Amino acid sequence: MKKSVAILFFSVIVLSVISSCKKQAGQGGTSKITGKLFVAEYNIFTPVDSFYSGKENIYIIYGDNAYFGDKIESSYNGTFEFPYLKKGKYTIYTYSDCLVNDTSCHGGKKVILKETEITENKQTLDIGDLRIVRLQ
Repeated sequence: MKKSVAILFFSVIVLSVISSCKKQAGQGGTSKITGKLFVAEYNIFTPVDSFYSGKENIYIIYGDNAYFGDKIESSYNGTFEFPYLKKGKYTIYTYSDCLVNDTSCHGGKKVILKETEITENKQTLDIGDLRIVRLQ
């Protein structure tokens, strides 16, 4: 009797520990998030040029964290990739200049973000373009 109670108690403890070890969003997985950074250049109100741009900082937030987990630069053709991600929710963001008539901007910069979720292993999730404004 004591042996079966001890086995039951041990089993409950082991199952509790296993079920509480839920993997968090972040690095260490087999999936990736890709996209491209697109720039629209303006001279005050007038569009001047548009292109995919390199050397722009792109940030990723893992899950519900308050601070970014990693930062990369877009490649020469605007592409970016966050590899080796686990299943979970992610926020990808960058900063854009503000047009004069944009009332949603504060401090001259605007956050451009996309929220997404990786739902399976070995998934490649293309979030498309992050479109920013650059003032000349």
